[in-house]
Amino acid sequence: MNLSKHFTLEEFTKSQAGQRLDIDNTPSEQDIENMKLLCENVLEVVRESLGPIHVNSGYRSPELNRAIGGTGTSQHCRGQAADIEVPGVANSDLAKWITAKCDFDQLILECYTSGVPTSGWVHVSYKSSNRKQTLTSHMARGRMQYQMGLHP
Repeated sequence: MNLSKHFTLEEFTKSQAGQRLDIDNTPSEQDIENMKLLCENVLEVVRESLGPIHVNSGYRSPELNRAIGGTGTSQHCRGQAADIEVPGVANSDLAKWITAKCDFDQLILECYTSGVPTSGWVHVSYKSSNRKQTLTSHMARGRMQYQMGLHP
């Protein structure tokens, strides 16, 4: 099933952890509609300008999200978020580009190391009422720490 011109439901629900742990990762119809909005309003815009996108993590069922240590409020569980990378584009540059060119709810430059362009990934979400919130996260003492704004 296509979510948009270049993105499929399969790539948004594929999970190695889910397969390993035998966890059902089937979204609801509302979750699918949310994924379509994310694809049409953010990911297709990125793809048209920067090229193919690799979706590291898309939809996560609540059970899968718990199993991998995700937060209870994760927008991944509603089909509103994806963790992405664009081959050949530094993740910090991708985050800055999305911030400047797209409507989004939340964008997090996650686990990026300055000077290592392929480190980390970009979490981006979309919903009907968007905050345009930007954050940067880093692991510290085994826990994810968040700062407001982009700090590559």
